[in-house]
Amino acid sequence: MNALRFDLFCRVVDNYGDAGVCWRLARQLASMGHAARLWIDDLGTLARLVPGIDPALDRQVRHGVEVGAWALAADAGAPEHGVVIEAFACTPPQNYRNTLAARHCLWINLEYLSAEPWVEGCHGLPSPQADGVPKHFYFPGFTPATGGLPREAGLLARRDHAARRDKAERLRALTGLPADDLAGDCRHVLLFCYPDAPWAGLRAALAQLDTPTCLLVPGPRPPGLSDLGALRVRDIPFVPQSRFDELLWCCDLNFVRGEDSLVRAIWAGRPLVWQAYSQDDDAHLDKLEAWLGRAQWPQPAQDLTRAWNRGDDEAVRRAAPLALADGPWQAWRARSRAWADALAGQEDLAAGLVNFCQKRLQKS
Repeated sequence: MNALRFDLFCRVVDNYGDAGVCWRLARQLASMGHAARLWIDDLGTLARLVPGIDPALDRQVRHGVEVGAWALAADAGAPEHGVVIEAFACTPPQNYRNTLAARHCLWINLEYLSAEPWVEGCHGLPSPQADGVPKHFYFPGFTPATGGLPREAGLLARRDHAARRDKAERLRALTGLPADDLAGDCRHVLLFCYPDAPWAGLRAALAQLDTPTCLLVPGPRPPGLSDLGALRVRDIPFVPQSRFDELLWCCDLNFVRGEDSLVRAIWAGRPLVWQAYSQDDDAHLDKLEAWLGRAQWPQPAQDLTRAWNRGDDEAVRRAAPLALADGPWQAWRARSRAWADALAGQEDLAAGLVNFCQKRLQKS
């Protein structure tokens, strides 16, 4: 397999998802022996995710990936016979695009993740461009007819190896929490959500359960989210991207948001509640329904996920105890593990992308 040269473009629109997806893909391509450059417009956000990135440096190399400030891309130009990836329709600078045709590049529009059926029909389709440079839509997804999901080599094996170690010990190393918060009879729940999440309903529900819950909150805690009844709320430090998987593996239930965190929570093989990024006209609820159709959670877990995405505190308060009752909880755990294992049998995003690009470059 011939090594390729990839340029990835990333604009950080909101939060950490854009940078997270692009960095993860760039790093995996580099680990596979391909040259990878990441042009990004917010080095500060990337630095929070990747220790060692200096936001004051316009050019640097980390984990085999060349990282450059967006503004420098126009003068650098595209790699000869290379692949240019614009993540989520962030069009590269015009001066850079002017070099694509002469350097015989392949242009990829890496789209957002979706479980909706129409994705399969659009994946890989060309989009005619005025300058004649081939541009193709590339859709991550949950079926073999899509571009697959990001998954590094050996990820699930590392997950299973970690599970053989004491959970309290792993959590202590990640969070610095005292032993009292890490008791074996406590359900540990990660709360990584958008500010509009109905956390008050979740707080009320968890406080009334027989099983004590330790709610782990990275970043700023919502005002008013505090201990109540059987619930303990604990702030934890922001972990870099490379250790986020370990945190998900330690938790019994993961509330996650956005795209990158969703995929990592799926690979954890544990129950999760996903908060989709809110869109106009509630388009995100259609994406949610398509995803729930793939996930096939037990009904109480689906009801909780819908209530969480509608921002309905009262519905969350009613749904959470039903989803966490012994029968549905055990079914949710089993399905989570089975789905992760089934998805791991499909080609991952980076491998599929490389195969796709090599075939088209050979024809050009």
